[in-house]
Amino acid sequence: MALPDPVIVVPGVTANYLQDQYPLPPEDIWTVLSLEYERAALHPDNLRYEAGEPALVRTGQLYEIAYKELINELRHDLSPSADVPVPVYPFAYDWRQPLEVTEAQLEAFVQEVVARTLLLRHYVRDGYRSRGTVSLVGHSMGGLVIVGYLERAGTQSRVRKVATLATPFRGSFEAVIKATTGTANLGTTAPSSREREAARLTPSLYYLMPELASGVTADPGLPTSLYDPGAWQPSVVLTIAEFIRLHGTDPNDIPGQADALFRRLLSTAQAHRRRLDAFQLDQAGLAASDFLCVVGADCTTRVRLQIVRQGGQPNGPPDFKFASSDRDNQWSANAPGTRSFTGDGTVPFEGAIPSFLARENLVCVTPDDFGYWEVQDRLTTSVAGFHGILPNMDMLHRLIVRHFTGAPDEHGNTWGRPAPGVTAWQPPLPLMQK
Repeated sequence: MALPDPVIVVPGVTANYLQDQYPLPPEDIWTVLSLEYERAALHPDNLRYEAGEPALVRTGQLYEIAYKELINELRHDLSPSADVPVPVYPFAYDWRQPLEVTEAQLEAFVQEVVARTLLLRHYVRDGYRSRGTVSLVGHSMGGLVIVGYLERAGTQSRVRKVATLATPFRGSFEAVIKATTGTANLGTTAPSSREREAARLTPSLYYLMPELASGVTADPGLPTSLYDPGAWQPSVVLTIAEFIRLHGTDPNDIPGQADALFRRLLSTAQAHRRRLDAFQLDQAGLAASDFLCVVGADCTTRVRLQIVRQGGQPNGPPDFKFASSDRDNQWSANAPGTRSFTGDGTVPFEGAIPSFLARENLVCVTPDDFGYWEVQDRLTTSVAGFHGILPNMDMLHRLIVRHFTGAPDEHGNTWGRPAPGVTAWQPPLPLMQK
């Protein structure tokens, strides 16, 4: 049997450090414990760079709390022995940037990983030179980066197997809350005003906008698509205008500049969503059996959003109404349609379904799938949420290893659940059904 392919782990939004390398020594501006929003905020004239220039922000390590166990377990369990290691690489990226930028960086990194693997004698002896492929694991927004890369590279992608964990293929309402209020179950939470201002000028956030059937309702005359600027409350553009006033280099028509920038952020993200909607696995030389899509469920999750007129006025501007009743968990309900009103606490179930897979192919997991010995992960889930800590699940580590290697489940220690309404479950590998 051939050695397993090297693996690349792509994290979610806000899930790796950012460091400003302009000062000497370099200074961390985004870590688990320290979030400097002003220094992470992007410049309205050019969102590739920081508002506070001069600066030179680069990526740092992945968040250990979310990815250390996953990476270490994959390295151990994929490797036949200690002297025949299977490389598992973390892929840190600037999660603020448009996903197209990150996709291109991932494409280059795949080539680098292949080249590095060809320097390992046990891979050369194994005939790796003739195949030169990798496997990818994406958590949350990392899954969007992976699929965008697959769509971009097509049959030149050099990817053999993929596993995505809790990826918002159809978006998350938490992204709307982050842009509107500054607090959400998306990434880290912190003082809302500073985070809100930085979020509204973070391109990647708009790629996470929810687009679910019946997920958004609106008062008469208001659009239901969150890619339509007319659906958004005016405070968002006003914040962008103030940022342009403070940091922009063109003092002319600041309101017009703000409106144009906001529209560009939304339209670019919408174009990316349409790209992924149209993607089919065979374009990248893959089949449904090559793609493990893990969806989190059985957590109270925001599954709908109301857009209302401010003050109830017939011609009032739009306003987002965040009601507690819009958070739901019907995973245990009897009716399949009702059971879909659930999620992982951040991504609604319907938001986690990719267009290129059937519901029969999905593998659902819940917080109950943490083993009784995973006490710390259960405690972290109660504080940080299931979405963020899902990559720590021991069962998922074993499941990913089986998916990448094709190994049988000799000990009966991998499983999953079908999506609501599915009677003929077809996961990408044989699994016990819970």
